[in-house]
Amino acid sequence: MENHQRVPNGLEQSDLFPGPTLFGHPKGLMTLFFTEMWERFSYYGMRALLILFMTTAIVDGGLGFDDKTSGAIYGLYTMGVYLLALPGGWFADRLFGLKKSVWYGGVIIAIGHFTMALPGIFHLFVDNAGVTTGELSSLDTNSFFLGLIFIVIGTGLLKPNISSIVGQLYPIGSSKRDAGFSIFYMGINIGALIAPIACSTLATFDWHLGFGLAGLGMVFGLIQYRLSARSLDGYGEDIAIVTEEDLRHREKLKKILIGIGTFILLILTVLFLGFIPINVSAIAGASGTIIAIVAFVYLGYVILFGGLNPEERKKVGVIAILFLFSALFWSGFEQAGSTLNLFAERFTNRNFLGWEIPAGYFQSINSMFIILFAPFFGALWVGLGRRNLEPSSPLKFAMGLILLGMGFLVMYFAAKIAASGELAAPTWLIFTYMLHTFGELSISPVGLSLVTKLAPAKYGGQMMGIWFLSVSLGNLFAGLIAGEASGGTEEALLRMPDQYMIIVYTAVGAGVLLLLLSRPIRRLMGNVH
Repeated sequence: MENHQRVPNGLEQSDLFPGPTLFGHPKGLMTLFFTEMWERFSYYGMRALLILFMTTAIVDGGLGFDDKTSGAIYGLYTMGVYLLALPGGWFADRLFGLKKSVWYGGVIIAIGHFTMALPGIFHLFVDNAGVTTGELSSLDTNSFFLGLIFIVIGTGLLKPNISSIVGQLYPIGSSKRDAGFSIFYMGINIGALIAPIACSTLATFDWHLGFGLAGLGMVFGLIQYRLSARSLDGYGEDIAIVTEEDLRHREKLKKILIGIGTFILLILTVLFLGFIPINVSAIAGASGTIIAIVAFVYLGYVILFGGLNPEERKKVGVIAILFLFSALFWSGFEQAGSTLNLFAERFTNRNFLGWEIPAGYFQSINSMFIILFAPFFGALWVGLGRRNLEPSSPLKFAMGLILLGMGFLVMYFAAKIAASGELAAPTWLIFTYMLHTFGELSISPVGLSLVTKLAPAKYGGQMMGIWFLSVSLGNLFAGLIAGEASGGTEEALLRMPDQYMIIVYTAVGAGVLLLLLSRPIRRLMGNVH
């Protein structure tokens, strides 16, 4: 379907697109839809296996880490994925351009997954008669960490920039922009729905096959991205070099990249090759403290010295307040891939007609519920808005936190069953994921939209970066909590119900506090709702 010069009835001029369209949207949207779908396939496929692989004994093909170490590594990894989105967007804007950043990021992600899969190939094709278990374990550990670092770097390049290209497809003021992002978001959840099932199935034969399939998914995404690249002509192009100063600036950025690469290699050598003993949990805790301090020092600087008028200062203050509640929400929600994943593996009855369901299958439940209920929530807010009954953004945040707490209240009773020595029914986890999904739909899209409305014009991108820092911080704390609430020992199992109840008190208490603060926060927000 090609666009014509005449504006069809019912459309605005801003809804006309310069290139080919498909179902009324730019054809490039489908290219980005499938690229993101396969990238999320790779991410969520590996994520479903990550903590299970780390906590599995070496003799059973895992790494044999304890729960505390595994949770800290999981938290550092998921933190890094969001944290590196900030420099990833910066380098795309100044060095590579958006399209090349997506391509480079996808290539690095695939390399990361295949690096994690390499030990499986070694096990298959090398005569292990002369290879000790310790040597095999060392190969697994080193390739595992190296692969994680590649995936974090690649995701930092791809994730923020592919969303930016989606935004470029639609002219300013286009009424179809939100619908386009909704279609794009559906691609994310289709990938996240399929991946845990596919990768967990292969992982029942060998963990490394699951990692390899995640990498293969990213390769599929890269192939279709390159084959359909013409649909993105004119969007996210390379950064043009116009003057000698531009050239010098480009060379300076390249040197910065080389410096970052060298620093990463040093980290690999010193930390992961065993030259210096490390405490991963301590590193994770220190990282969280640093992120929180940096975020609030920066927000304080913007409020006090950022040249803002009084109304803008109040709005940045609201972002600072909601930063805390956002980090708290994600610290609970992101336990899906850690604490709840381990609960599915250890304490859930997964037998179905004589077949044991792989624990990773449960990681698809959240995406299934999002696909089912996201249209309902969207229609609900619109319907309430027409009647002037739509809750304010702070109230939606409070609802999300309370729903998160209710989900862990369900898990409190499931943990009581586990502590008694029985296996819990899978319905406990399913109901928990449903409540958590409702909480996510109350907070995630609302938070992103609210930041774009509250951020002063000259700090728009930086405020969005700060918002992603809250998600990063929440992911880190989710991993640290997992190390304490996973029931890995008999003593820890007996403590698990009480630890779940602490999460309930914290999440629900934060939600109630936000309910009480909602009116003064709304006054600070001014005309933003």
